[in-house]
Amino acid sequence: MAERWPQALERFRREFERVGGVLHRVATPSGVPGVLGRIARERNAQRLVAWHPGALGMDWNAALAHEGIAVASMPDGAVMDDAEHQRLRSLTAEADLGLTGVDLALAETGTLVLRSGRGRPRSTSLLPPYHVAVFDRGALVESLQQVGAFLEAWNARDDGFGGMVNFITGPSRTADIELTLTRGVHGPKEVHAIFVETPFREGAGPPSLPNARETDG
Repeated sequence: MAERWPQALERFRREFERVGGVLHRVATPSGVPGVLGRIARERNAQRLVAWHPGALGMDWNAALAHEGIAVASMPDGAVMDDAEHQRLRSLTAEADLGLTGVDLALAETGTLVLRSGRGRPRSTSLLPPYHVAVFDRGALVESLQQVGAFLEAWNARDDGFGGMVNFITGPSRTADIELTLTRGVHGPKEVHAIFVETPFREGAGPPSLPNARETDG
């Protein structure tokens, strides 16, 4: 992927937009808050809940506050009681925007793959009406076959992540018996991805494939 990432990103863009996602590109991590600010203003959104900065790979809280967004970051995974857990769950449910990172961005289907774990609860991508995910080239993969290899590698390692892996392919959709399509009933009604051209998630990318030659597809 060191050489093929531009082609993989273009394929991801096509497939992601085909399923209703919106892809944004910025040159450096410092451009992320501006995109989030524009998304928020266009939707009259003011409250954002985010993964812990350590899970995101960057701390954008101060810059987002400058954009007029009230930010609540998830804790880093310290043990909490039931009352605190419920408070955070309510905070997430009431937020307008959910900000997450991305573990894998699958070009073949335009899918975002997110692992749960410390500082990165899956509710952040599921409860707010607008989900925004930030990634760089380290998350890009080309095929479902490669994703399977990563899942095996993750399963073999005790790296502190949770047991849940979310595959997000576009906004939430549901239809009634008359096939009237509605977005956002069981999850976000909009999904945005921000691609940062300058890699910023040092040490946070996917593990090496067990056998790259077998998984090229």
